[in-house]
Amino acid sequence: MELSYYVYFLTIFVLTITLTLNFLFFRHPKSSSPTNLPPGKSGFPVIGETFQYLASGWRGHPESFIYDRIRNYSSYIFRTNLMLEQTVVFCGAPAHKFIFSNENKLVQSWWPSSVDKIFPSSNQTSSMEEAIKMRKMLPNFFKPEALQRYIGMMDIIARRHFDSDWGKNDYIVVFPLSKKFTFWIACRIFLSVDDPKEVERLLERFNLVAEGLLSLPVDLPGTPFRRAINASEMIRGELIGIIKKRKIDLTEGNASPVQDILSHMLLTADDDGKFMTETDIADKILGLLVGGHDTASSACAFIVKYLAELPEVYHGVYNEQMEIEKSKAQGELLNWNDIQKMKYSWNVACEVLRLAPPLQGAFRSVLVDFMYEGFSIPKGWKIYWSAHSTHKNPEYFSDPYKFDPSRFEGSGPAPYTFVPFGGGPRMCPGKEYARLEILVFMHNLVKKYKWEMLIPDEKIIVNPMPVPEKGLPVRLFPIS
Repeated sequence: MELSYYVYFLTIFVLTITLTLNFLFFRHPKSSSPTNLPPGKSGFPVIGETFQYLASGWRGHPESFIYDRIRNYSSYIFRTNLMLEQTVVFCGAPAHKFIFSNENKLVQSWWPSSVDKIFPSSNQTSSMEEAIKMRKMLPNFFKPEALQRYIGMMDIIARRHFDSDWGKNDYIVVFPLSKKFTFWIACRIFLSVDDPKEVERLLERFNLVAEGLLSLPVDLPGTPFRRAINASEMIRGELIGIIKKRKIDLTEGNASPVQDILSHMLLTADDDGKFMTETDIADKILGLLVGGHDTASSACAFIVKYLAELPEVYHGVYNEQMEIEKSKAQGELLNWNDIQKMKYSWNVACEVLRLAPPLQGAFRSVLVDFMYEGFSIPKGWKIYWSAHSTHKNPEYFSDPYKFDPSRFEGSGPAPYTFVPFGGGPRMCPGKEYARLEILVFMHNLVKKYKWEMLIPDEKIIVNPMPVPEKGLPVRLFPIS
């Protein structure tokens, strides 16, 4: 960790000097500045407050960047400079509602250009345009009625995972194993890849991609960004090999048209009647595999953490899951009806997602000039909305740092206050998929183990998702 801090500080220093010199000696003529902007400041030349934003997560308190500025400016909307872009930060439930309700009207989804280097499109379009295409293709696959047939498969993988990776150990490190579990499920459901050794080999490269996605975009040997680009290229090559084989299997009747997302992509044409190329499909699968396991793996790890810290919550989950287990025949797999009975367990998972949201927030690009709360929001600027601006805000959640699953009973939190999956047209299409794999994980976890944390006050860092600094080592106590 000390080495990573040193590398980040050194990178920031070099980047600041380089960009500042460029700004001073080669800057473009000034354009007219918009008037009546939200309060705030741009920070350092060019790089703005990007370092402060990232550093708040490295210190384990990502919300501090947001709340410090809300207090300083006495405003739930403020301007800054993030990821080399003039940015307005929108905070609070009304702001979330405004952003989510005006998707593709006033704003549209945006990622830093560095993301396109890690996920280059074979169609020479941006990752944003490719994501729009994907959202048109995936809804049917991720509908609850379509996902029901995968619950038994998830349960089989969970049993194999706990037997092979947890079962023979007195203690384990949770976070790497939770990533392995969710990635295994993603490989099986998206690609029908089920060999644990092949899954583990792919996961090593995907970890490099995930680490580089929101790192500083410094393309130099040895940086997280360069390692992510290299890993992405290697994974893409392997995926093309899998795709070529699947095409042959489909032609020869050795694969089903509905067995996974890969078959679906190979056999589905776009609005113009065109089919995706092998390279294009590899690009899409690459993005899906990253998004399809990272969010849930973080949630699963933090569920282990909070259940260890809160015995009464553990017993509530245990009792609910054992009632389901007792109702089933020996060896019978979980099904949709079982999932629907896991109400308390899902409330617990939601409270984990509130306190440690895998998605910290997201960027939007401003399509046209508009006014919000009396402030001018210029076209071309970026907007950042933050989950922490509501999740840990006493205005929306009383005693916000207290773990309380009862917040989600009945109708649950007020609209636009609980946003771990985003909202509006851009809400994560994999929300139900994540719910299923998290609940399957919880069921198999508590029916087999009790555990205790080996580092009771282990620090949590956010880079870019919340992660226990040492991976969350725990001592296991198998339930006979």
